[in-house]
Amino acid sequence: MEKIALFVDVQNVYYTTRDAYQRRFDYNAFWRQVTAGREVVQAVAYAIDRGDKKQQEFQNILRAIGFEVKLKPFIQRQDGSAKGDWDVGITIDVMEAQAQVDTVVLVSGDGDFALLADHVGRKGTGFEVYGVPNWTAQSLAKAASQFHAIEEPLLL
Repeated sequence: MEKIALFVDVQNVYYTTRDAYQRRFDYNAFWRQVTAGREVVQAVAYAIDRGDKKQQEFQNILRAIGFEVKLKPFIQRQDGSAKGDWDVGITIDVMEAQAQVDTVVLVSGDGDFALLADHVGRKGTGFEVYGVPNWTAQSLAKAASQFHAIEEPLLL
């Protein structure tokens, strides 16, 4: 059975599905689709923690599905801008997991991950990307061994 590791950039998928479809990503449908006939070695969802009760409920849903939830505090700068991404954390976790799996699955459209996809692919591990068409960087879609469009039936 194919071994996979799943990595979800929660903020990226939230904003891209919202902006493209005015809808939300269906994590349960995604889990059923991506894990069919595969063994999940690791599944991590990366989110920003604002201490919001609704977000905490959502994080508990992710845990119930099977994800480990990693949180980073939301940082509001004095100039009004905000900071809170997981690019480095995701990259480290993917690189640590790749030797244990046949395929890495990333849910994100962030073009910064194109270099990671290239690196993982050169090491002989598959690299699948789930992203919203037209909101996923072309460099990432091209670097992936397989690109899956987030559209029906992966939307709520």
